[in-house]
Amino acid sequence: MTQTQIPIKGRRIVLVGGAGFIGHNLALHLKTLGAEVHIIDGLEVNNLIPLMSNNKDEVPHPELSMALINERLELLREAKIPLYIQDARDYHALSRLMESIKPQTIVQLAAVSHANRSNKDPYSTFDHSLRTLENALDAARGLDVEHFIFMSSSMVYGNFKTPSVNEETICDPIGIYGALKFSGEKLVIAYNQVFGLPYTIIRPSALYGQRCISRRVGQIFIENALFGDEITVNGDGSDSLDFTYIDDLVDGLTAAITEPKARNEVFNLTYGAAQSIAQMTEILKEHFPDVKVTFKPKDDLMPDRGTLEVDKARRLLGYEPKWSLAKGYPEYIKWYKSIFAKSNAGKT
Repeated sequence: MTQTQIPIKGRRIVLVGGAGFIGHNLALHLKTLGAEVHIIDGLEVNNLIPLMSNNKDEVPHPELSMALINERLELLREAKIPLYIQDARDYHALSRLMESIKPQTIVQLAAVSHANRSNKDPYSTFDHSLRTLENALDAARGLDVEHFIFMSSSMVYGNFKTPSVNEETICDPIGIYGALKFSGEKLVIAYNQVFGLPYTIIRPSALYGQRCISRRVGQIFIENALFGDEITVNGDGSDSLDFTYIDDLVDGLTAAITEPKARNEVFNLTYGAAQSIAQMTEILKEHFPDVKVTFKPKDDLMPDRGTLEVDKARRLLGYEPKWSLAKGYPEYIKWYKSIFAKSNAGKT
């Protein structure tokens, strides 16, 4: 017997950390489908507050990052999506806010979303990642939330021992970031075991797309090219990543919200075909012919990765990724050039 899909229209959905790269794109999409979307975000991680506080994260081009943040916030305003500026580390404040919204679905996105930064500042990473998760889980338990979605990472797999991995592959993370993501998965599953909270765990990989300021590799390459700086590749360029365009992830997350078969499951949500860093740089050179590429030794804490199989998501969610790197990265470059031209950074 086929289970009826869960209607998205009118569904009360809270995105914790929803003003970030993934969250604001997801919020805008869900709103177009008629969902009642609410965002809770302290704007402290890869967001407005550190940029306004003397650029305390030392972002290389703060004026460009600010343009991207402003575009995010303007799009959310135009879509009339409520943004509650609240630090999710404050358990009581978060609980009161959740109580006032009474969400049916919670999507937990709050985190420090960069492995290198996590290794350099483990306390802050724990605080913004695991503490916010525990608070959101406990708030969900008290409100009888129907569905809790946790954004994990391909980093939970650690070094890939085979060219591809699936959801049954044993996880062996290395470094602070991967360890905390795997800890988060275990905590989410434990809340289901003890309190019956239905969950879905999502493992994306090597995301890229509009309005990201998280210093992911695809963003760094484009920014450096725009400012005439050289591109530095960690390793010899042969390392492969399953680059995933934000629109594919948003489609997969939407399917996870509406599909009952997503409950109490773990999904890889990627393009499903790894490409090398060298292939990304070749696409970049088509748009910036004069860009210079240099190589340096790879960080030992950055695992060897590859393809994340998405057969399970195809089978249970109807997930069909559409954006190969060859299609998505040029689109991203085109968008980045346009925002650069409009920003103060592009006029200096």
